[in-house]
Amino acid sequence: MATTLYGDISPRTATFAERELLKRALPYLVLEKFGQSKPIPTKSSKTIKFRKYNPLALATTPITEGVTPSSKQLTADDVTANLDQFGDLITITDVVLDTHEDPVLSEATEILGEQAAQTIETIRFDAVKAGTNVRFANGTGRSAVNTPITTALQRKCTRDLKRNNARPISKIVRSTPSYGTEAVAPSFIGLVHPDMESDIRSMVGFVPTEKYGSITPYESEIGKVEDVRYISSTVFKPWDGSSTVGGSTTTMLNTGGSADVYPVLFLARDAYGIIPLKGRASITPSVVNPAPSESDPLGQRGHIGWKSMQTCKILQETYMIRAEVAVTD
Repeated sequence: MATTLYGDISPRTATFAERELLKRALPYLVLEKFGQSKPIPTKSSKTIKFRKYNPLALATTPITEGVTPSSKQLTADDVTANLDQFGDLITITDVVLDTHEDPVLSEATEILGEQAAQTIETIRFDAVKAGTNVRFANGTGRSAVNTPITTALQRKCTRDLKRNNARPISKIVRSTPSYGTEAVAPSFIGLVHPDMESDIRSMVGFVPTEKYGSITPYESEIGKVEDVRYISSTVFKPWDGSSTVGGSTTTMLNTGGSADVYPVLFLARDAYGIIPLKGRASITPSVVNPAPSESDPLGQRGHIGWKSMQTCKILQETYMIRAEVAVTD
């Protein structure tokens, strides 16, 4: 019944609450756009399977006239991931609802939508930034990094992707509360923290979004350099003070005299898999107005919250690469 799924609001109200949650969430759903997306239907397994079909061996041997060549068989690699449930809630008293001049439920819904998106994006970012394919702006490890991103470093990263037959991203999840995909101009994607914007704009060959022409920018997109489009989010946090060089005596952002090290995630198609935080059954809102019950005899407390089954899994290490750089102060 609807009351079991949605608390004490009707299905129509719950759908409205879900869309309101997602509207506030959309600006933070950057990783949502570029992963291999597998919506999970209700009443299904807690395990999801992402499948990648393998390329066929090249047919370099001439065929014999009149003789049908031997047929090939498709093969695939499956990557499984377990789903975890995440969620949170706000408790609201009857006094607040009866006397507060602001629309408290509406405000709480928007704030929870923002929290839900940042929570899920952080979980995804922690998963994808743990990849083993990495290059450093200088030196051979994170502790030595003290120089910013350059076009030369980007070219090394995209060369690695192309050498591994990684394909540019040409299809993304739409930026709407409803689930769906849309075609986009092919490119690799660079995910960065907003602190890096000045360094990216200083890269040789940088083109700002206002000069794209017919290309529609993504939300929070800074611009492009050659075949990489850069998108920023505060979710993509640095490792504060992780470098043992390049501290306050240099021009690099630092913590405690040691340079902060920022990850730059260069993504190609099908690098990682996600459960989309949009569409039917993706996120469940719950609104319970204050009402008398055994645990609350006077009906003094109500709740509004969300929950979602989620996972994020690297599918192909060679289809993504992490560059670690410092940022000019």
